Amino acid sequence: MGTHPTDTDTGTAPGGGLDLDGLLRRGTARDWRTVDPDDVDPVRFAVIGLGWFTRGRALPALADSDYCEPAVMVSGSPGKAERVAADHDAVAVTYDEFLEGAAVEAYDAVYVVTPNALHLDYCRAAAEFGKAVLCEKPLERDSERAAELVEACADVPLYVGYRMQTEPAVRRARELVRAGYVGEPQAVQGSMTQRLLDRIDPNPDQWRLDEGLAGGGALFDLGVYPLNTTRFLLDADPVAAVGRTKATHDAFDEVDETASFTLQFPGDVDAHCFVSHNARHGSRLAVVGTEGRVAVEPAFFQDDDRVLHVSAGDTETSIRFDRVDQMREEFDYFADRLRSGEPMYADGEHGLFDVRAMEAIYESEATGGWVAIE
Repeated sequence: MGTHPTDTDTGTAPGGGLDLDGLLRRGTARDWRTVDPDDVDPVRFAVIGLGWFTRGRALPALADSDYCEPAVMVSGSPGKAERVAADHDAVAVTYDEFLEGAAVEAYDAVYVVTPNALHLDYCRAAAEFGKAVLCEKPLERDSERAAELVEACADVPLYVGYRMQTEPAVRRARELVRAGYVGEPQAVQGSMTQRLLDRIDPNPDQWRLDEGLAGGGALFDLGVYPLNTTRFLLDADPVAAVGRTKATHDAFDEVDETASFTLQFPGDVDAHCFVSHNARHGSRLAVVGTEGRVAVEPAFFQDDDRVLHVSAGDTETSIRFDRVDQMREEFDYFADRLRSGEPMYADGEHGLFDVRAMEAIYESEATGGWVAIE
């Protein structure tokens, strides 16, 4: 089943007799699957951007996938492209060669994992070549460029890489919220924190700390996780935001080191979130309602085992999920939808909304009050 209860239920099912075991029975099953991978051709990917995340996370997932395969490696460094391509029996091209149409017959879709401010150029080129697009989040460095990206991809499938939406623990939490297990949602609490210079890259001269390339700091890099996952859990979009950011380390002179923000959702539901690039590693997301609480903790980092905590009435249970490769789930979902022709969630408009919401948080800091999310 893929789930392992760590505590025993201590009472009757809450929420008007909801069957908790039944809601969780699917565990890590791929409830999104619409086609058998044996019945369709694998989706051949051109992977654009060969940084540590691509090499350590994305490419192993593609190589292990039943639905996909890495076919073209694209980098600004010809040597890097050739080295990585050799490891995956793929074609190597440079950024400029890709933009000129090199190896266009060798791939079906692109995975864009460059710095945020470079997403537009490569997504637009892929769309001009008639290729489907999987673009990392956030969609771009600002909403104007993100909107241009969405328009450029109007005639091809565009999917934004929100890997939490295919994370089984999050999908089961969403089912519980939808089924009324917590009653009427009242508030959401979310956080994601890490020490960027210790955990990711000690070099202060990196793109995540460059406002021109990143668009924002902790908010754009980490805040998008509780923001988007809350939208997914509640199946709703926030209407206004308020927040503040701060930076205490010299490396964060261009971008925010820490962000605290509140999102107002329809029905007077508030999501209170905290993210930081200079705080102890950890993450959580909880939905609190009139009848109960559902929480995923740890929530967002890929190397953490996922635990779903549920409580309502006199029932309190924690369910540990078998760890899945979140990148493989994301790639396989995209390929499944591409081969079946079914709609993809989240699409470009969905990703554009997140960029606008984060810009509203920055505007709120400048104005000192709530800002409507347009």
